[in-house]
Amino acid sequence: MRKSYSSEFKLKAASMVLDEGQPVTEVCASLNIGPTALRRWIDQVQKERLGSTPVGAKAITADQREIQRLKALLREKDLDIEILKKASALLLLDAKDHSR
Repeated sequence: MRKSYSSEFKLKAASMVLDEGQPVTEVCASLNIGPTALRRWIDQVQKERLGSTPVGAKAITADQREIQRLKALLREKDLDIEILKKASALLLLDAKDHSR
């Protein structure tokens, strides 16, 4: 079974390399994680700090997590608006039919 890590854990591990200058091998040993995973998290954190999150990936940084949450909310609201537009059009059409 594949091990799952929280966004906070991933950010902490990546920050140990990016911000504290610790070697990847040292961080891997101290946190008991593989170098491939750590390098992937480092890459993602660097991209997120520049303002982008890989498509389909769960954001690691708090700012990007909030952006993902707000984008999902916006998609939901856009869908609600489309449904309301279609319902309004149907009601209007039905009202015209009944007025004849």
